Amino acid sequence: MNFLDNYFKLSANSTCVRTEVLAGFTTFLTMAYIIFVNPSILGDAGMPKDAVFVATCVAAAIGTLIMGLYANFPIGLAPGMGLNAYFAYGVVKGMGFAWEAALGAVFISGCCFLLVSLLRIREKIMNAIPPSLRTAIPAGVGLFLALISLKNAGIVVSSPATFVTMGDLHKPAPVLAIVGFMVIVALDRLRVTGALLIGIMTVTVLSFFFAGNEFHGIVSAPPSIAATALKLDIVSAVSHGLLNVVLVFFLVELFDATGTLMGVAQRAGLMKDGKMPPAMNKALLADSGAIIAGSMMGTSSTTAFIESAAGVQAGGRTGLTAVTIAALFLLSLFIAPLAGVVPAYATAPALFFVACLMLRELTEINWAETTESIPAVVTALVMPFTYSIANGLALGFISYAGLKLLTGKHREVSYMLWGIAGIFLFKTIYLPG
Repeated sequence: MNFLDNYFKLSANSTCVRTEVLAGFTTFLTMAYIIFVNPSILGDAGMPKDAVFVATCVAAAIGTLIMGLYANFPIGLAPGMGLNAYFAYGVVKGMGFAWEAALGAVFISGCCFLLVSLLRIREKIMNAIPPSLRTAIPAGVGLFLALISLKNAGIVVSSPATFVTMGDLHKPAPVLAIVGFMVIVALDRLRVTGALLIGIMTVTVLSFFFAGNEFHGIVSAPPSIAATALKLDIVSAVSHGLLNVVLVFFLVELFDATGTLMGVAQRAGLMKDGKMPPAMNKALLADSGAIIAGSMMGTSSTTAFIESAAGVQAGGRTGLTAVTIAALFLLSLFIAPLAGVVPAYATAPALFFVACLMLRELTEINWAETTESIPAVVTALVMPFTYSIANGLALGFISYAGLKLLTGKHREVSYMLWGIAGIFLFKTIYLPG
């Protein structure tokens, strides 16, 4: 206990081993849905679901372990929602790239992410992006997730006349998805730990009785990860037009992870006088390295989870919380049969709930200033309507810079933002897709 106290500085942070372990369990329960959702989403991109299941657990464990042992932060990491959807539906299915090349793009974005963290210019990049676009990005990703979840649930289907229309709500899948969503919202409102996971498991159990699902057991030896491990194709990512995809991964990772780290640190009381703690740079390096490790395992970008706030709420203040989360992800490797029977319409309610929460970001936009609000709305709406996060980012940055220039407010645009907008403009005009 003395070793743990000294290493994690438990006493200095007014916490103890029991509190930290319980906080780790709490955070894990709120994050555990990713071990079911991520294989489902990446499986739609043609990736072997069993191998992705293992990659998800291992990548989450590695990233979170680094966060705990190196940065001493109570934050869990795992393949991020939104980024996995862009990987599967935007890059692979939308642009037609092989998933191996997409993994190569994730690897390159992780290396770029690590570089800007090492050089300590990550904060400068964040400060250069206007708050309106910074808040519009998660909102747009939320709308994109909402469309995907409604499609997976069978609530929204394609229509040759209207593009999309209502599905058949008399079928079991959409009905069970609606039930699952109501359960998740109710449990979350009642502050029940693991509301997302409980909702997913509730729909899965009901699917055996009402949707013809078949049970194949709960515990088994972990499946092989060989189908995805080290299968990333960096050469194709560089040579076949994926550099613009790398930029999207990089920007979304930048906003998502940095915002999460700052938000959780604020809630944990780790920020002093509004300034980030000295360990923050280690935390930035930890989540950067986790992206690289995850791409090598065979999963989309690994990032800090905002659900870590649940563990902080339970008293977690140090890296021992993160180490506990990592250990639980490794134990999850032995429940592969259970993950395999979770249908897409069971994870859809969790996706839709996350999407609803992400739309809260829109309240932060300055709606009175149209040169701020219009680019934000463009960013958020273009993502789902073009089925592409990349298109939303591109038109958002271009419209922001363009409107500021046309209204004589060009001095409000930083040189770095002009550069990003220029890159996206070049991509839109000259690069295919």
